[in-house]
Amino acid sequence: MSELTGTRIRTTAVKLGLPHLAEALNQYIQRADEATMGYLDFLDLVLSEELAVKDDRRFRQGLRLSRLPHHKTLDDYDFAFEPDLDPRKVKDLATLSFVEDKANVALLGPPGVGKTHIAVALAVAACRAGYSIYFTSLDDMVRNLKAAEASGRLINKLGTYLRPSVLVVDEVGYQPLERAEANLVFQVVSKRYEKGSIILTSNKAFSEWGQVFGDEVLATAILDRLLHHCEVVPINGNSYRLKNRLQAIERDTDVA
Repeated sequence: MSELTGTRIRTTAVKLGLPHLAEALNQYIQRADEATMGYLDFLDLVLSEELAVKDDRRFRQGLRLSRLPHHKTLDDYDFAFEPDLDPRKVKDLATLSFVEDKANVALLGPPGVGKTHIAVALAVAACRAGYSIYFTSLDDMVRNLKAAEASGRLINKLGTYLRPSVLVVDEVGYQPLERAEANLVFQVVSKRYEKGSIILTSNKAFSEWGQVFGDEVLATAILDRLLHHCEVVPINGNSYRLKNRLQAIERDTDVA
């Protein structure tokens, strides 16, 4: 390939929004020469590499906008520490069929057992697969919706929680809500019903949600829509955080 042709291809690649092709053209040509590729094989190589770069860029952008607290995966989760949790059930969820079906996932259990870790891991997997994701605690969501309602921007703010394919709502039940606040949650759940997935974590059994939302009827309405298409994953085990804290104390004691 002549230098003039290479320059023209790089210029065209930039205009087409393929900066990686412009940068990696010589590498592609070298790989093609070493493998004595035909024209179609070379074209397949270039398009496959560019698609991989584009997908990785989209994935990283999706994570950046998701507000996830971390990017842990299921590989980082210690299933052995929670023997009552069937790893097959969680790994089945990681196939993301529930996202495709616009169904929900509820992770229930006491603090520290890894509910948020699993929720985030499922969201990361969804983002990798091309789905849009967004993370919020229930308290933050309610606070933001209340502020938007007070300033006449509620409809616009609701879009933040309605647009993503997967909405992660963390820490349901840690603080009781007033009825007006619970009604805002109902609006999100109701408008997402059969239109997008919710992954939620809660330290409260569903029987206690009437206390959480300050109204039994409203809690029932929320649960009715949430649980119609929902995988419920109870995690009843020991606390990771407490385990790590106790190990740290033991190490300090040994040193002393």
